[in-house]
Amino acid sequence: MFSAGKIRCCLWTPLVLLVLISHLAQGQVPAPRRLRFKVLSPSKLLISWKEPKGDFDSYLFLYNSTPGGQQREIVISKSDTKVLITDYSPSKDYTVSVLSVRGGEQSRPLQGRHTAGGGESDGEERTTPERLTESVGPPEDDNEISGVDQFVCHTEAIADIVILVDGSWSIGRLNFRLVRMFLENLVDAFDVGFNKTRIGLAQYSGDPRIEWHLNAFSTKDAVIDAVKNLPYKGGNTLTGLALTYILENCFKPESGSRLGVPKIGILVTDGKSQDDVIPPAASLRNAGIELFAIGVKNADENELLSIASEPENTHVYNVADFNIMSSIVEGLTRTVCEQVEQQENDIKQKHIPEKIGAPLELLTSEVTARSFRVSWSHAPGNVEKYRVLYYPANEGEPQEAVVDGSKTSAVLQHLRSLTEYQLAVFAVYANEASEALRGSERTLDLPAVTTLQLLDVTHSTMKARWNRVEGVSGYMLLYAPLTDDGDLVKKEVEVLDTVTELELDGLTPQTEYTVTIYAVYGEEASDPMTNQKFTLPLSPPSNLQFSDITHNSAHISWAPVPTGVTGYRIVWVKTDGLVTQEVEVGPDNSYDLSELSSLMEYSVAIFALYKEGQSEALTDRFTTTPVPGPLDLRSSNVGTDRFQVSWDHSANDIVLYRLSWAPFTGGDTKEVVLSGIDNRYTLIGLSPSTEYEAMLTAVFKDESESDTVSVIETTLAETTTIATTTTAARQAVRNLLLRDETTQSMEASWKLQDPRVESYRVSYAGLRGNHREESVLVPGVQMRAVLQPLLSDTQYKVTVTPVYTDGQDGLSVSAFGFTLPLLSPGNLRVSEEWYDRLRVTWDPPESPTVGYRIVYQPVNVPAPFSETTVGDDVNSMLLLSLLSGTEYSVQVTASYPAGQSEPLLVNAKTLFLGVSGMSTYQVRPNSLCVQWQPLLRATLYRVSIQSTLNGQRQEVSLGGGASRQCFYDLTPSSQYQISIHTQMQQLEGPSVSITDMTLPAPTQAPTELPATEPPPTIPPAKEVCREAKADLAFLVDGSWSIGDDNFMKITRFLYSTMGSLDLIGPDGTQVAIAQFSDDARTEFQLSSHGNKEALLEAIQKIRYKGGNTKTGRAIKHVKESIFTPEAGARRGVPKVLVVLTDGRSQDEVNKVSKEMQMDGYIIFAIGFADADYGELVNIASKPSDRHVFFVDDLDAVKKIEEQLITFVCEAATATCPSVLMGGNPMAGFHMMEKFGLVEKEYSTIAGVSLEPGSFNSFPCYRLHRDALVSQPTKYLHPEGLPFEYTISMMLRLLPETPEEPFALWEILNSDDEPLVGLILDNSGKTLTFFNHDYKGDFQTVTFEGTEIKKIFHGSFHKLHVTISKTSVKVVLDCSAVGEKSVSAAGNITTDGVEILGRMIQSRGRRDDSAPFQLQMFDIICSTSWASRDKCCELPAFRVEEQCPSMPHACTCSQESKGPPGPSGPPFSLSLSLSPPLGNEGLGGVWIHSSLRK
Repeated sequence: MFSAGKIRCCLWTPLVLLVLISHLAQGQVPAPRRLRFKVLSPSKLLISWKEPKGDFDSYLFLYNSTPGGQQREIVISKSDTKVLITDYSPSKDYTVSVLSVRGGEQSRPLQGRHTAGGGESDGEERTTPERLTESVGPPEDDNEISGVDQFVCHTEAIADIVILVDGSWSIGRLNFRLVRMFLENLVDAFDVGFNKTRIGLAQYSGDPRIEWHLNAFSTKDAVIDAVKNLPYKGGNTLTGLALTYILENCFKPESGSRLGVPKIGILVTDGKSQDDVIPPAASLRNAGIELFAIGVKNADENELLSIASEPENTHVYNVADFNIMSSIVEGLTRTVCEQVEQQENDIKQKHIPEKIGAPLELLTSEVTARSFRVSWSHAPGNVEKYRVLYYPANEGEPQEAVVDGSKTSAVLQHLRSLTEYQLAVFAVYANEASEALRGSERTLDLPAVTTLQLLDVTHSTMKARWNRVEGVSGYMLLYAPLTDDGDLVKKEVEVLDTVTELELDGLTPQTEYTVTIYAVYGEEASDPMTNQKFTLPLSPPSNLQFSDITHNSAHISWAPVPTGVTGYRIVWVKTDGLVTQEVEVGPDNSYDLSELSSLMEYSVAIFALYKEGQSEALTDRFTTTPVPGPLDLRSSNVGTDRFQVSWDHSANDIVLYRLSWAPFTGGDTKEVVLSGIDNRYTLIGLSPSTEYEAMLTAVFKDESESDTVSVIETTLAETTTIATTTTAARQAVRNLLLRDETTQSMEASWKLQDPRVESYRVSYAGLRGNHREESVLVPGVQMRAVLQPLLSDTQYKVTVTPVYTDGQDGLSVSAFGFTLPLLSPGNLRVSEEWYDRLRVTWDPPESPTVGYRIVYQPVNVPAPFSETTVGDDVNSMLLLSLLSGTEYSVQVTASYPAGQSEPLLVNAKTLFLGVSGMSTYQVRPNSLCVQWQPLLRATLYRVSIQSTLNGQRQEVSLGGGASRQCFYDLTPSSQYQISIHTQMQQLEGPSVSITDMTLPAPTQAPTELPATEPPPTIPPAKEVCREAKADLAFLVDGSWSIGDDNFMKITRFLYSTMGSLDLIGPDGTQVAIAQFSDDARTEFQLSSHGNKEALLEAIQKIRYKGGNTKTGRAIKHVKESIFTPEAGARRGVPKVLVVLTDGRSQDEVNKVSKEMQMDGYIIFAIGFADADYGELVNIASKPSDRHVFFVDDLDAVKKIEEQLITFVCEAATATCPSVLMGGNPMAGFHMMEKFGLVEKEYSTIAGVSLEPGSFNSFPCYRLHRDALVSQPTKYLHPEGLPFEYTISMMLRLLPETPEEPFALWEILNSDDEPLVGLILDNSGKTLTFFNHDYKGDFQTVTFEGTEIKKIFHGSFHKLHVTISKTSVKVVLDCSAVGEKSVSAAGNITTDGVEILGRMIQSRGRRDDSAPFQLQMFDIICSTSWASRDKCCELPAFRVEEQCPSMPHACTCSQESKGPPGPSGPPFSLSLSLSPPLGNEGLGGVWIHSSLRK
């Protein structure tokens, strides 16, 4: 029975009748094709066919088995092309017919017969066919019976065919599959090849795109594979835009379109275009492109007619549905084939040969950062226009510029800076375009800001000002503090191009800021310009004054801060005490200190408080007065045996009074202690007519006691009463006090209540020396007298005697007092020292003064003294207009009416406004350089040099951040004094000078006899070569093809080039020259000549050699015979080789050139005449645009001379020589080579052994305990370290690596003091970097944490430490660990050594070192290397496609292919956990080679 399909059990009589009926309809319905039979099993027969090319509805399937079978008929849908007979018998024959049915019509039958293959019949009479599902795929090796074969174009004519396919949404993904099948059949009809018919394809919707160009594939199979994988695009239907697109992008020489070859365009679309198609179609036809238009389903036939070429009946096809597109393939391909033949005939008959060709002599000029001009010579013939194609060499879309055929140049604009552009110039003729004239050019760096000033600095703001740069779109400023906590708080500001000044606010006081500005050009930015400046500290208060000082209090006041202060913090402490007291007050400028101790010195500090923090302290000292004694001690109520004493309180903190008394002439003393609130006491039990002294002392809360005050009183005499007469006693004054002492006076006061007293006689005499007594008489009503003039600092006895009316004297009373000395001021001190001023402050003396005299004079500088006076209310003076860095002697004298006190002396020194650490370097016959340690707040340096012999003088002004300057055009063997004046704002400090002598001029060669031609003038050194220091070798082609004339041109070129160098010899550049042909001949060695004159003379003596061209052998000769220590090669300087040749080498050059590049040699290659450019590229270092030069002949060598000299001298700069890193040249140092850790040298170093590294092919070096590998710094870094660099190390710590810290690498000075280095602490698991900043201060940053700990785990690790001007960044195994801020580094001295592995506790370079393994050590003069390195040396990170070959790996060049190997095993999908037998290698998963893609 039948398993699928509808069966009509209608038995047809003879099969011949069926054939006849089918034949009648064959002209109308397309027939099936390619009938196939396949026996699947003893009971199953598979029958399949290929669908017809045309429209039909279904299939009619008829079959019959013989012998004994009846014919069967099955109706099958059009989507099925297979039938499976499930009761097949191998003993029977099967006859099959397949017909296509459309309506009531049928095609001619596709017939076939399957004969019996042997075996017996199963006896069944009916067989049951079964329709296949999609899961049953036809086998590849079926028996096939074909219908009509597809048409194939066999013409010898070739064509460029571009197919434009509609990929809009209206097609749909299912129908797009049918489009692919149609395209397969279309491509299959042509003979496709690079020199045959080429087929390109573009797909369009809303926007067109190239799927592949005409020159993309060179075989038919490749094109068909591309068709099968053609992706569906989707979108709108913009056919006009797509037609224009293929005209501009597909039919171009660079896209594979060929001159003189027929051009065919085939459009496949299913709908009406949404834009105008007529103009672009006309442009294609006018360009000679024959257009075919194929419409499907909803295509607009009128639109197709407007697109296609004529005649319409052969160039326009329109089908009703996608499933019948195959029906037009034969007609379309036949027509295209015919038109290709016709076009080729027309081209041959009508084409008048026109002289065409590419433009000539491509030149570039007017190069800027964003543009350059391309110029060329006219191409032959009638050029309509020139088309200039340009694109970045690395990446980017091509762009083009089109100019009129009369022009020979074009300016290419809107380019990217510092980018190499590839150029191609085509001459475009009427019907074709020429081959391209190609070249390249590199744009310059973007113009950057050249001057950045930081002005008007306050504690929270500074003003940035810079020069205007033309053509910018704006500026971007970055500023950040240089802090020690690792946090870089960066701020970014963008301003317009018209702004050249900006105030930076919100800054932290007394903090160094780095300010960087970029000139912005659209999305690009220039190199940065950076400056650094400290913000000012928060302004402290000034002029601290003390007043109203008592024994327990003082009033302080100060000059307030002008703005921004929120209050003040006052701190005071006893000078010898530990307990500090403080208080915060508002914005007032005075405060009363209380509860102080008497006779105690106090230190006071006042801080101004701001929102940003507090200022530096304003400090001073004062001393409290002694505790005061009781006031106005007096007597009263005098009797014969008693009197009363009373007094006034002097302070409120008196707790006790101690009162004692005794006869003045001697006797027992009595004492009583009274409360502090008492102020009187009556003395009793006294003797009559006796003079008593009462003494009173105050005792205070802190147990201190005042000075004792006293009063003298005489008790009354006893009186006798007589009957007739009463006589009254004469009295003495009471309470005689001496007070208000000055240096020249004192006041005496007393009391007496006796009306009989007419006057008082006051007598006084000094007790020192022989002073006569003087007296003064005062009226009896006046009980005080001022005694003057007195001598200062003298004790006086004062006696007061009452004089009665009868002329008799009463009793005399005496007291003693001192006049005050001429006291000097106390505690003279200095503060607020600055570059041109300082403040002196003193404590006023106890003696009242009338003022002060201040005298000051430089100590060591001849200068007159300066003098100023101030009033008695001033105790501080700011001395202005002082000399910077000068010590002054300051005297302060107190002025009194009686004279001057002894002066109080102090020495004070202003800050030094000048640089430090000044030294010379690079001293040469005609130049020398000076360097210094810059001053923190300097704004300008005025640097001058003057000859002490003839007065020759030069002077330059430099910015405040400068630290070095070189002077040229000096006289040899002359002594020069270099002076630096430092300026800060308007203030200029004294000069700092150093003296040095230029070197002697090189010895002149002896005078030669006049020659027929005068020797050429010695060329002056070029500026770019003044710092060059290298070993430079020239390898010159001397083969027969050069000739005598050209060789003379080569020697002139060498003369001119070598003349551009500056210092020749061991201290500068050493030059060697070798000439080669069959073999190489050294003309002179590196060490042969010590000056330029001798070198240039030797160049003129080189004679032409002649021979063949064996360049490879010659390069090897240079490596083995010239760059050797015996020939004068030096360690630590760049090795540069320049090769000049005019032809292709007759031996192999790649291997030896590659070896030299890998060893760090820098190679330039110059070719001319018939030199092979590809060979030059292989010889030279990368990038080729800097190291490969090519000219047409030696007359044109001048064109490249300037650029060559620049590149060679830049490579020869010792500060950062060019070395090979990761296959590319970079500026830096191969430290392994410099330490001798290479295979050829390590055996000479004690304590070092060679071991396998991270891979077996990578060598590494074990530094054993105490190996202490070291080299002099002057050999490794003769010019010091760069300001920014990356340390790159590949290392492994060992089990025996000690726990104590050790330096992986460090630089020591001549005193064995560390200057810079990296420290590993195995116990603390930390990494530390240290150096000295530009101020000379030692600084360190330490990294710790989980990531850093990995380095101590005992496996190999790749460590990068990047040091910039503002930070240190650590990257471990190509993953960032952290970044911390540092100050910009100062340079190092080169008089010491560099050491590997030194233990930190070592006290010299000869002590212990730690064992560890070192595989790689480089210092790269770049901060971006860590982000570019791929860690190819670590197995876990190595990606073969992105990494260079392993060391010692076997590599084969394209020119040296070996014979083919034996056939491999059959394809296998098996995986194995071990390699197959016979293959040795590392364990792991082995994958059959047939699986590798």
